[in-house]
Amino acid sequence: MAKKTENFERPDGRKLNELRPIKARVGVIPNADGSAIYQSGDTIAIAAVYGPKKMHPQHQQDPAKGVLRCSYNMMTFSVSDRIKPGTSRRSTEISKITEWALEPVLMLDKFPGQVIDIFIHIIQADAGTRCAGINAASMALAHAGVPMKNLVCSVSVGKLDKTLVVDLTKEEEDFEEGEGPTDIPVSMTPDGKITHLQLDGKIGPEQLKEVLDIGKKAIEEIYEIQKKALKEAFN
Repeated sequence: MAKKTENFERPDGRKLNELRPIKARVGVIPNADGSAIYQSGDTIAIAAVYGPKKMHPQHQQDPAKGVLRCSYNMMTFSVSDRIKPGTSRRSTEISKITEWALEPVLMLDKFPGQVIDIFIHIIQADAGTRCAGINAASMALAHAGVPMKNLVCSVSVGKLDKTLVVDLTKEEEDFEEGEGPTDIPVSMTPDGKITHLQLDGKIGPEQLKEVLDIGKKAIEEIYEIQKKALKEAFN
C-alpha cells in the first residue's frame, strides 16, 4: 500500500485524488465529421474525426474491418520552449498509443475497406497531453456518430516519492524528491475495462492495484463531463 502522508501538499493545493478543473465541448470544427475540445487545467487538446471513408491507398485496405488512424501533434506554441514542428518519435508513439486505447470500443467490423482518421492537436500543454488527447478523440468519435461500445476516458496517476496522486501537472512529473516520480497513464471505459495502461517509473503490484482504483474513480468523473458535453450538443 502506498504511503499517504497527512501533511503531503501538492504544488497546486489539490487533494491527492482531485482532478484539475475540466472543460469539454464537442462540435468545435464545423467541417469535421466530429470534433471536440478537452481541457484539463492548463492542458488543452482538440480532436477532429473524418470518416468512415474509403481507404486510400487501396493496398492498405482491410477487407475484414475498418482501420483507425490517429495523428497526435503538439503545436509549436503549446509549451514555453517552442518545439520543432512536424512529426517526432514521441508524437508517432503517442499516435499509436491513442489507436490502441480507442480501438477496443470501436465497431470497426462494420466498415470493411474503410478508414477513420483522427487528428489531435495539443494547443497548450501542462502534462497529461496524451490523456487529454484520448478524451477529446473519444468525444469526437461519438460526435461523428461512429458506432462505439462505450466512451474511453484517460487520466494519469502518479507516485510522488511514496504518495499516489491523480492527474499530474508538469511540475509533479518533474518531482525529484525521495524515490522520484512515477507516471501511469490509464485509459479505461466507464465500467472499468482497461483499454491501455502505461508505466513510466517504478511501482509494486499492491500499489498498482491502488493506482487502478484511484484511476477508475477519476475516470467516472471524466465520463460524466464527456457525457454532459455530448448531451448538450445533441439536445
